[in-house]
Amino acid sequence: MSASRPAAVIVLAAGEGTRMKSRTSKVLHELCGRSMLGHVLAAARELEPGRLVVVVGHRREQVAEHLAEHAPDAETAVQEVRSGTGHAVRMALEQTGALEGTVVVTNGDHPLLRGETLAALVRSHEDEGNAATILTTEFPDPTGYGRIVRAADGSVAAIVEHKDASEAERAINEINVGMYAFDGSLLEAALKRVTTDNAKGEEYLTDVVEIMRADGHRAGAHLAADWVETQGVNDKVQLAQARRQLNDRILEAHMRAGVTIVDPATTWIDAGVTAEPDAEILPGTQLHGETHLGEGARVGPNCTLTDTRVGAGATVANAVCVSAEIGPEASVGPYAYLRPGTRLGRGAKAGTYVETKNADIGEGSKVPHLTYVGDAEIGEHSNIGAGSVFVNYDGVDKHRSVIGSHVRTGSDNMFVAPVTVGDGAYTAAGSVIVQDVPPGAMAVARAPQRNVEGWVERRRAGTPSAEAARRATEDAGE
Repeated sequence: MSASRPAAVIVLAAGEGTRMKSRTSKVLHELCGRSMLGHVLAAARELEPGRLVVVVGHRREQVAEHLAEHAPDAETAVQEVRSGTGHAVRMALEQTGALEGTVVVTNGDHPLLRGETLAALVRSHEDEGNAATILTTEFPDPTGYGRIVRAADGSVAAIVEHKDASEAERAINEINVGMYAFDGSLLEAALKRVTTDNAKGEEYLTDVVEIMRADGHRAGAHLAADWVETQGVNDKVQLAQARRQLNDRILEAHMRAGVTIVDPATTWIDAGVTAEPDAEILPGTQLHGETHLGEGARVGPNCTLTDTRVGAGATVANAVCVSAEIGPEASVGPYAYLRPGTRLGRGAKAGTYVETKNADIGEGSKVPHLTYVGDAEIGEHSNIGAGSVFVNYDGVDKHRSVIGSHVRTGSDNMFVAPVTVGDGAYTAAGSVIVQDVPPGAMAVARAPQRNVEGWVERRRAGTPSAEAARRATEDAGE
């Protein structure tokens, strides 16, 4: 039986996270291209809930701003004073009003949680007809966690805190993860009866489970198969561990889908990256944002690509690319920097120590060496000489240069924008092109060479250069 769409998923994200020792809200720390909260919301969306509510509190302005940019479908409920998990859910229900159906409660600092695990929780909850279902797991070392004591029929008989547990209860490895599925109508009524009669003076969500049980309703538990995904993140050490675990999961998914990853230990891929079969990723490569690799593309070693599309059969080596589009069979690097707005056509090349920005380089055109191409359009099958600069900025405004198709430009050229070089034209090495070049013309824009004989011996007498010049002159005269 498949799980129904829950009425709501409530994400608890109001905590201070003091152990992170950061001015950034705990749930906004990033791993694999998303905030912790972003990963939780992505898992929650897989359930297609009627409403998605995030309870905010500490640094709520940061969290609200993040949600407005990255998750505009999420509502926020404010917990002004952090008075426990039960109180947080009560604040959410004040925002939503009465909810009929299943309500899922999860935590904003559990970035490894899978959507399929939440779906299985909902399915167990509904199949068993529970009023409350606790997500549980079996920790290798459950010390400090509340133990799940089950009745003979598999329902939950009690949640016993570690300090209160007997020796037999401490031997139980099944623990409460702190996530739940509730019957919405029963949840609202039970929350009104939760007290603060405890050491911390807080409203605990676990008390809701006990209230429902005392009223004769069934409480169940769904055991998550992988305890790793149920781990929360409380400090920077755990954040790094979660980042590695999540990256390993992402890499495995790509490899099982037909992508070759030569060295998983040095490869980092964000959750939003996509790749087609037979793409190959070499060591030391990072793929960020919405980067996409086409079939047979080869990226690496030592590349960092962000929001970049790499066409089928293209190669990118030792390069940094940001918001660029690399066409099929194109070639980038080594040591190239493709900045936003760069588009390489099929079979085009941006070679060694080439930087491009807002540049459209046509099919088969090559920018092989030591060149800056900014705010420019290069046609098809043209070649830009080594050491060239597209001079696009006059100190106030940016201007655009246009190089036609089948153009051959000399080395050490300066193209002072706005300027156009027509189809089939040539430019001489060392030229500063400040005027348009007609199609098929040869542009020469450099001063005639002048040799001043004997200058070194006169002006640099006594230097090794002067001595070498003297010997060479004497040898030539013999």
